Amino acid sequence: MSVILGIDIGGSGIKGAPVDTDTGKLVAERWRIPTPEGAQPDAVKDVVAELVRHFGHEGPVGVTFPGIVQHGKTLSAANVDRGWIGLDADALFTQATGRDVHLINDADAAGLAEARFGAGAGVPGVVLVLTFGTGIGSALIHNGVLVPNTELGHLWLRGDREAEAWASARAREQEDLSWKDWAKRASKYLQHLELLFSPDLFIIGGGISKKADKWQPHIETGRTPLVPAALQNEAGIVGAAMNAARPTQAG
Repeated sequence: MSVILGIDIGGSGIKGAPVDTDTGKLVAERWRIPTPEGAQPDAVKDVVAELVRHFGHEGPVGVTFPGIVQHGKTLSAANVDRGWIGLDADALFTQATGRDVHLINDADAAGLAEARFGAGAGVPGVVLVLTFGTGIGSALIHNGVLVPNTELGHLWLRGDREAEAWASARAREQEDLSWKDWAKRASKYLQHLELLFSPDLFIIGGGISKKADKWQPHIETGRTPLVPAALQNEAGIVGAAMNAARPTQAG
């Protein structure tokens, strides 16, 4: 059994748990700490270090980040402090925790977890995982291999608006849309993605995955099957641990 601590940085909470990366199962109860107001790097690193101490974890640590992550650096900051832009976050967390930390985009982490242990397990070809929340996160998986940082929530639809500004869960709440009306928007977005990528499966995650009975009957994708995410709130933690396990296992 290979146990690695996974930590998922979210807008309202930072949560973690040790994960058996051979099975995708949490081996201890999740621990959650509220995200510091403003989500500045120094404040967030202190929370990550506190989670490492809480679990007494000695090995590698996987951490998700709600933005673009390239070679350990954070390159965007849509919903967190702008101090993250261009920051070597791997080094920041490694120094704060004294552990070998590996960073990954939050939607990419969820995609890895769903593709191996969740709704996409055993599905060949192209699996597109989309997380609907404050924005729209995306993970593009081909035969189990992640194509990182796709950021497909920023595609432009209808000529003048970003998809996530129009079809995210936050847009539904802000505009007080019924689930049926929101599903019409989501359907147009998914049909556009279908045209671009011809996926074999859509997996829909984020908070709405727990309410699939309200929107799934109204979604129209064309030829691509669609299923709700299976791991829900654990997906980011599991995917973070999986990402940290990969260089360890390769070495």
